Amino acid sequence: MPTVYSVSELTNAVRSLLEGHIGEVWVEGEISNYRKQSSGHHYFTLKDDRSQLACVMFARSYGAQAKVRLSDGMQIQAYGSVTVYEARGQYQLIVQLIQPKGQGLLQAKFEALKRKLQAEGLFDQKRKRPLPKFPRRIALVTSPTGAALQDMLNILQRRSPWLSILVCPVRVQGDGAALEISEMIDYVSSHADQLRAEVIIVGRGGGSLEDLWEFNEESVARSIYRSRVPVISAVGHEIDYTIADFVADHRAPTPSAAAELVAPDLLALQADLDSRRTALDRLVRQALELRRLHLRRLAEAPWLREPQRLVVERQQRVDQLEMRLSEVWKHLLQQRRSQLEKFAAFLSAFRPEQWLQAKRGELASVEARLKWIITAKLDFHKNRVAETSNFLRLLGPKQTLDRGYSITLDPDGAVVRSLHALKAGDRIQTILADGEVASIVAEPKGPITYTRAS
Repeated sequence: MPTVYSVSELTNAVRSLLEGHIGEVWVEGEISNYRKQSSGHHYFTLKDDRSQLACVMFARSYGAQAKVRLSDGMQIQAYGSVTVYEARGQYQLIVQLIQPKGQGLLQAKFEALKRKLQAEGLFDQKRKRPLPKFPRRIALVTSPTGAALQDMLNILQRRSPWLSILVCPVRVQGDGAALEISEMIDYVSSHADQLRAEVIIVGRGGGSLEDLWEFNEESVARSIYRSRVPVISAVGHEIDYTIADFVADHRAPTPSAAAELVAPDLLALQADLDSRRTALDRLVRQALELRRLHLRRLAEAPWLREPQRLVVERQQRVDQLEMRLSEVWKHLLQQRRSQLEKFAAFLSAFRPEQWLQAKRGELASVEARLKWIITAKLDFHKNRVAETSNFLRLLGPKQTLDRGYSITLDPDGAVVRSLHALKAGDRIQTILADGEVASIVAEPKGPITYTRAS
């Protein structure tokens, strides 16, 4: 008999089969029937030209993403688990990750080009140019039909009505759009003097990575880099970054923000002028009040009301100075006269001739005494030298030889001091007072008592 399943049993079996044999997969398709619940969960259908697949992405998974904006008609790649929603008996995909279709390849191209251009110095902050504070003409390189252009025009005309705006129409999406953007930037840069363009804004509204890709092309980046005019990149939304953002002199998160960045606010300028005018008026009033007080003090000054009085006072002052100068001069002359008189009295009492005569006498006395001292010293040292000479003569060998003694030398010329220093056959030399005797030792003998002849 065949096995009969309940609906729940069959649904559970199908669920186990799907989860066990398929599990987690990547699925590519177009979003339709998109809705977001108040709980933060996202429900939509992925479809292609022949089939569709129900999908759910819970809030916790969506929050972990880089905030990919889901909408109907969007081509995506979804990663998740295939399962069965048992309450409806419908198989579905529980989505964990989402990326726009082709994003993986495009992201790799983006990173490769970014590294290449950064190595070449296209992102160097030192080459970034400041924006003019009050530009007169701005070039907008963007789509002529896009909402971004209207947003920028509205903001520029509202904030700075005097601005001259040069719209440079280009395609911002599709084949050949990057070439149009690059050529337009080059044209505005090379004709900047004729066009009188002081700033270029390059941008467009938001979109997927594929939509914004034209601003990631190398040709656009190099046109921005060689531009003679400062460039503002305003591509997509605040979370979107393109290669153009890194190369441009300034990056704006949106086209509207770029317009606000480059156009000074008329109302803010008027408020600033009013504030400065108020401050200037206050400073002028303060300065005038100070000058008024000064003039009042001058007008109340007695010498201004009676100028003759001031002249009289100055004359008195001159007279006083003249009297003081005269007294000082007299005192100085008297002081110098007293000093001269003292010097004259000193010279008169001093008598230089007598002083010189006395010094000559002292010098002669010192000279005589010095001669006597030198003579006495010389005599003393002469006597000492004679005594020393006699002493040395008495102690010398000559006196000993004169007294009858002799000196014996061995063959080497050394003085023989002991019998043991000689042996038979040695040649010896005997020194006497009146000459020398050479002899040969016949036989050394012991001690001999010598008797001096009378």
